[in-house]
Amino acid sequence: MQVNALETARAVDRPSREAMLQRHPSVNTFWNQNSDLFAQAWADWEKTGDGADLTLDSALYDAKLRTAVEAAWDDPTKEDAVRDLWEEVFPGVYKTQFFDPQKLSALRAYLEAAADADIPLRPPYGISLNRGGAMLDPRSEGYLAAPSFQDFYKGLMDRYMRPVSRMLFPDVMGYDTQTFGFSIQWQADADTSLRAHTDASSVTLNINLNLPGEDFSGSGVRFFDHATRQVSELFFEPGTALIHHGTVPHESMPITQGERSNFVLWLYGENGQIPHPSAAPTTVSAAERWTVPSAASDGFAPF
Repeated sequence: MQVNALETARAVDRPSREAMLQRHPSVNTFWNQNSDLFAQAWADWEKTGDGADLTLDSALYDAKLRTAVEAAWDDPTKEDAVRDLWEEVFPGVYKTQFFDPQKLSALRAYLEAAADADIPLRPPYGISLNRGGAMLDPRSEGYLAAPSFQDFYKGLMDRYMRPVSRMLFPDVMGYDTQTFGFSIQWQADADTSLRAHTDASSVTLNINLNLPGEDFSGSGVRFFDHATRQVSELFFEPGTALIHHGTVPHESMPITQGERSNFVLWLYGENGQIPHPSAAPTTVSAAERWTVPSAASDGFAPF
């Protein structure tokens, strides 16, 4: 009997955590040699495995945000309704209700089923080895290549993140053609925090995936403002999102109880270019903001 891609992928010997943390050359070889196999395995999983009955669609988004975004795509002059949903909670940091907390269970069920699929997934070990996370973008080795997830991810980046970023941060126009993303999970008894850093992005969107009642303690995101020396610790509620320039220093504070799950999504230009802090914002029309760039993926991955 012929062994299918799903069975073959599940049987592959995987790199050790130590090899990944040390970025041993064999780890890169592992992902590259098996990329086609894993992509086919994810497609098989969606057709015949536990992923066959799971769907991701626009119902996941907060209704107010979804309505405003859809109206802006139809008529960009209505984009102020989208802008009004984002509150500036720290200099240069905005917050909104991004996903509907009552619908998030569909996304979480999908991600948990994908984690249980036993197809190798690369954790985000460029910042630390976050064992509960995964790479989301096709430019990344070992990414979550399930076709329906990729459709959902692309829609999130193209229809939501990019036009919102252009509205709130006009200087990123032209430095937003490339996408990058990963999921991350903080656990009180495993991966707990991340020290202060900046991101190699023009814009970072950080979306909480916790369900209502799925409480945790600690794990706020602390932001630092160089100009005012202000420091504030911001917290997530289920389905809320924070968006900011990647150059804003921030850190994830230790989680002391429970778990926190998030998507962390980046935009930047070709070959990792980001706008210079002193560069004047590009003046563009609303119609130009609500477009999808024609540039193809350059294959550059920050980590």
